[in-house]
Amino acid sequence: MSTATKKTQLTKSGKPRLSSILKSDWRMNYELYILVIPVLVFYILFHYKPIYGAIIAFKDFNPVKGIMGSDWVGFKHFVDFFNSLSFWEVLRNTVRISVSSILVNFPAPIILALLINEIRQKKFASCVKTVSYFPHFISLVVSCAMIKYFVADTGLIGGFVNSITGGKVSLLNDPDYFTAVYVGSGLWQEVGWSSIIYVSALSAVDQQLYEAARIDGANRWGELIHVTIPGILPTIIIMLILKLGQLLSVGYEKIILLYNPLTYEKADVILSYVYRKGLQEFGYSFSTAVGLFNSTINFLFLVLVNYISKKVSEISLW
Repeated sequence: MSTATKKTQLTKSGKPRLSSILKSDWRMNYELYILVIPVLVFYILFHYKPIYGAIIAFKDFNPVKGIMGSDWVGFKHFVDFFNSLSFWEVLRNTVRISVSSILVNFPAPIILALLINEIRQKKFASCVKTVSYFPHFISLVVSCAMIKYFVADTGLIGGFVNSITGGKVSLLNDPDYFTAVYVGSGLWQEVGWSSIIYVSALSAVDQQLYEAARIDGANRWGELIHVTIPGILPTIIIMLILKLGQLLSVGYEKIILLYNPLTYEKADVILSYVYRKGLQEFGYSFSTAVGLFNSTINFLFLVLVNYISKKVSEISLW
């Protein structure tokens, strides 16, 4: 390559130009770039392009006039939501169900991964993994149908609870049991699948650290406390940050499949409220405003948790 050509590829500070770096990287890794194209297309079409439609939260949307032709109303829909009787109810339900899920379902995969890591027979460990992963692959509709069957008054779980309480009611028809059913079924569905990342993190822990701990006289419990958990702690913190960043994003699909008018007072969350108002009652602008509020709070909470984690543990997403 000539000196003149080299000069054109350098900035005034002597550093390579970004275009030159990209061209060089494309020549070396073009297969990887081609593989990532479908992912980029997916996110552009289904995550970034719909952001444009969020402006109807500030309009009185009329399908005939279209998004740009509809009248601007400012923060009217946000104010209506904050002043509605449903605001505190759905917010309280969302926080209660989400926090309950985090308290139960976040540590469970970590514990399961630690237990699997202690199994010395590979075939038995593989069997445990397969059995625990399986519920994740069951269709959500089928899973919810199974849940309804088991918690009915004549079902295995519902019958057991009724025998203790002396009642005779389906647990999904009693608002007081809805959170327990939702969280418990979520544990059954996702504990195995969610443990995969922790099992992978455990496999990356340096085995020499275990040998050093045993030389220092550590037993199995000591190895767990001083080697295993510190080894996967960065993964745990990152996953916790991501989980807390979705505090208000309770799985509305499952909520919709399980709740009914009898349990709205304890089961209706922000996203199921958005579904009813937007698709069933055709309140497109109002439901978009509620959804935008939900996403904004999640984003701010993610930034806050990430900042706190960075200050306390120096581990963060960015």
